[in-house]
Amino acid sequence: MKHLLTIAGSDSSGGAGIQADLKTFAAHGTFGMSVITAVTAQNTCGVTQVQNIDCDIVKAQIETVFDDIRVDAVKIGMVSQPEIIETIAACLRKYKPQIIVVDPVMISKSGYPLLAPEACATLIRELLPLATLLTPNLPEAEAITGMKVMEKGEMRPVAEKIIALGAKAVLVKGGHLSDTADDLLFDGEQETWFPGKRIATKNTHGTGCTLSSSLAANLAKGLSLKEAVAASKAYVTEAIEHSLAIGSGCGPTHHFVDLYRKAGILD
Repeated sequence: MKHLLTIAGSDSSGGAGIQADLKTFAAHGTFGMSVITAVTAQNTCGVTQVQNIDCDIVKAQIETVFDDIRVDAVKIGMVSQPEIIETIAACLRKYKPQIIVVDPVMISKSGYPLLAPEACATLIRELLPLATLLTPNLPEAEAITGMKVMEKGEMRPVAEKIIALGAKAVLVKGGHLSDTADDLLFDGEQETWFPGKRIATKNTHGTGCTLSSSLAANLAKGLSLKEAVAASKAYVTEAIEHSLAIGSGCGPTHHFVDLYRKAGILD
């Protein structure tokens, strides 16, 4: 069994963050471990408060896991402060995990800022050079590169800039495009487009967390970048198609569709 470590924030409603990551790891038949960087007060309507975890505790969590358990891949999500980012980067340079998927979480679906403005430059400097794969949506790609992305044809230059900043590969997610929802995978040489279909539901809470965790799991299991993206997009698409209408806002995706189906709970 592969061992996956998520370094991210906690979502009290269970739909995103650490909770979504661990569910996704389990759904892929891998063993999930976690380093909590922040605790959020959050539900389907939005984030109301955030408490960042002390850097010493973040460091201790990472070291305690790596000193005892083999880590096959790392997924990094919400890391909101420069000091936390620097701590994580130093630890990863020390332990050198083979696979690092970075989801540059900046703003919650409800508009709550999850990355301090002064932390963006630190994320670019410290984490991009360590990333096996970066998974920004269009607003995040714009924040990282300073380049506007309004159309599908503008995604390749943004991807090239991200590679120039140090990431080994980038998946630019096109969910914010007006005409399509296609994603672009670029590794510095080859571009691969993955068509995306829009699903008529508001229940998409945690999709970015879920996709990046799925990618980390699939890469750890030996899939190539292209294979991992295709498999992870299929997983997330089905999770959205069977999303859960809980709460009064944007409900979560269904991480265990296959398990529920096999158990006869889901048609």
